Formats: sequence, structure tokens, C-alpha cells
Amino acid sequence: MSERETWSTRAGFILAAVGSAVGLGNIWQFPFQAASNGGAAFVVVYLAAVMLIGFPAMLAEFVVGRSTERNPIDAFRDLGGNSWSLVGALGVFAAFWILSFYSVVGGWVIRYILGSAQGAYFADPSGYFGAISSGPAALALHAVFMALVVGVVALGVEDGIEMGTKLMVPAIVVLLLGLGAWVATLDGAAAGYAYYLSPDLNTLTENLGSVLPAAVGQAFFTLSLGMGAMVTYASYLSDDDSLPVDGSLIVALNTLVGLLAGLVVIPILATQVSVEAIRQTSGAGAVFISLAEAFGQLPAGRVLGVVFFGVLLLAALSSAISLLEVVVSFVTRNTGWDRKPAAAAFGLAVFLLGIPTAFSASLTFAGTGALTWYNDLAYNLLLPVSVLGVLVFVGWIRDEHAAQEVTRGTDLGDSAAGRWIWAMRTVVSLAVVVTLFLGVQGLLVQANVLAEPIIAL
Repeated sequence: MSERETWSTRAGFILAAVGSAVGLGNIWQFPFQAASNGGAAFVVVYLAAVMLIGFPAMLAEFVVGRSTERNPIDAFRDLGGNSWSLVGALGVFAAFWILSFYSVVGGWVIRYILGSAQGAYFADPSGYFGAISSGPAALALHAVFMALVVGVVALGVEDGIEMGTKLMVPAIVVLLLGLGAWVATLDGAAAGYAYYLSPDLNTLTENLGSVLPAAVGQAFFTLSLGMGAMVTYASYLSDDDSLPVDGSLIVALNTLVGLLAGLVVIPILATQVSVEAIRQTSGAGAVFISLAEAFGQLPAGRVLGVVFFGVLLLAALSSAISLLEVVVSFVTRNTGWDRKPAAAAFGLAVFLLGIPTAFSASLTFAGTGALTWYNDLAYNLLLPVSVLGVLVFVGWIRDEHAAQEVTRGTDLGDSAAGRWIWAMRTVVSLAVVVTLFLGVQGLLVQANVLAEPIIAL
């Protein structure tokens, strides 16, 4: 059994956790979730979900990880017995599942950095995406991206993950700020700002049934909840760190990056198309087709494309390494494997699981592409079920232990811990149950098992 690693500094943990959270979910999905779900209406629900649901749930995962100093499966087993290890196992499986299709998208990003420099997609953005997003080219870049992830994780917690995220996260923020300042100078950007920043309550009430699960699922995804990542990262923490303070910083920085991404992407689109056209943007290829078309029309479009997709690659890598670390942490703890062969072996396993999504255009389920199915199963089923399991365990089964652990390293008293426990038992759990119901209902409708929703909010 290998010796347990730790973060060299508290800042290293915070940046690594932010790096896990600040991934493709923030820059690839968040702007287009907002665009297709009412703009500011979605942003309002998302911010509420992050603060009222995401933050308490993150603290729950931190408590499990730090108190046991174990990977998710062993952590739940140590605290609750063998039956509760299934909650940890679901988190590990979710990380494994998500990384398999996430890596395919990471491969697209690599290709688009090269394509931006060459101006290769300017003449036909849709045709270019269709040519590189599915088939042997997508498979090869899926392998390249996974090789990069394996290389970082193989170096270890301090020399690989911590060092890498200390470079990646500040670079992401600085580059997004620069892009945001440049976008503000573009003619037509004002319409994008208005759509993104001015809530339309009618849109929100009329589409709550689709906006709510999308926003809560986005909060889980962007905060890396339900994937075992926060349990794993917290297991490397020292006892005197304040979990609420660290969690607040992570949530704030993650949310800032998501909002910045929206302030870049949506105004860029507004310079080229109408707000109604922005509203129709959705799907895995939206960021690549819609933005690629905009870059082709803008001054210095090649430079802008390289910078934007460079930011996207850094975000993808910082998040992907946390997902692979979840699996590697369990393997190195429970077998005689060293970190490097474990990272290589399970990186290969992730690559194999992702092969269907690399051929998504030709592989469909009920008429839906493989990549969309992988993504929807993660958002609508795996993550809500995993988070709900954590909430039940921490809020009801080990509530006294959790209350004591969350106040370690802080000035908080029993009353604050009690309010957090009751928040998990009531508001947070109810929100997750509703989200899970709506998400599963959506999956069944998509698979033609249900002709129409049972309940439409």
C-alpha cells in the first residue's frame, strides 16, 4: 500500500479544487446552457442552486474525505460500513463515466486550437466540426487528451496535480478577463449582455421544468459534486483547514469563471446573430460551430480562436485530472499498484469506454447521439443519485460526526453546524429529489419510454 500523499499548501488544495470545478462545464456548457434556457433566467436559478444546494453538498463531501483520509469508497465504508461504500462506488463510477466522454470533447479542443491558428474552419464551420468530431480523427485526439491527463496524474498529488493547477487556474482567469475586455469593444455585444444579464421572469416561470434540472445539474457538474473528486481532494487536507472558508472560496472562484465565460461567449455570438438565434444554440457542438463561425467574421479571429480554445483546453485538463485521480486514489490505496501504472491502466480503460462517443455521429440510441446520451445520463441520473446518497449519509446517518468535523479549524459553533445539517436534510435534499425526478422523466421521454412528461413544472 502506497503512502498517503498530501497538499503542500492550503492554496494548492483550493486551486486544485477550483481546477476540478473550473472545467469544460464552465466554459463549454455553462454559456450554452444559459443561452438555450433563457439567458439571465437560467443564470438566476443557477446562482441559487450553487449557493443553496451546491455549497452545502460540497461541505458534505469535504467532511467525508477529510475525516477519513480515504478515497470515496473506503471513506464511506470506514464511516458507515460496507453497504454505504456503494455511495462512494457510485461517485467513482460517475467520475469514470464522465471522463470517458469529457476526453473526447477535450480532443476536439486540441484540434480547434490548431484549426484556429490555420483558419481551417473559417470557410465552413459546420462542415469542419462534422469532419473532426466523429470518427478516427476524434478517436486519435481522444487518445492524445487522455495521455496528457495520465501524465499529470502519474506525477502525484504535489508534483503533478497541485503544480499543474497552480499554473492552469490563474492562466484561465487572466485569459478570460482579457477576452472579456476585448469583447466589450465589439459592435453588437450590448444585445448579448442584455440577454445574459437581464432576467425575464416570464421565461423563467414558463420553462421552470427544463431550467431547474439544467441549472442544478450544471451546479453539480461545475462544482465536481457526485463524482468523488471533492471527497478525494479533501482527503489530502490537514485537520486545521477551515472547510467552510475553503469551500466558499472554491464556489466563488468557480462561479466567477462561469460568469466570465458567459460574458465572453454570449456577446461574441450577439455580434453575429440575433438574440433569438442565440436562444436556439444547444448541443455538444454549439460552442465549436457557433463560436467558430463568429471567429471567422471578427478581426484577429485566428488569434482570438487560439486564445479561447487554449483557455478551454486548460480548463478541460484541470478538471479531467481530478476525475482520473478519483479512480487512481482508490486503486493505489487498495492494491499493490504504484501510481504511474495505475494512472496508465485506468487512463486506457477510460479511453476504451469513450470510444462510442468518439463515433457519436454513427452510434445512436433512440435517435440520439452517443455523446448526448453519455452526457444526459451523467447530468440527469448519476450525479443527482450520487449527491443524494452523500446528503442522506452525512445529514442523517453520521450527522453528529459531520457537525463536529465541519467546525474543526473554524470559529463556528454547534448552532451553525446544526443549520447546515438541517439544510441538507430539507431544502438541499428536496431540491435534489425534484431534480432527479425531472431528469429521469426527461431521459424516459427522450428514450420514447414516456410519450410526454408526467409532471411539467
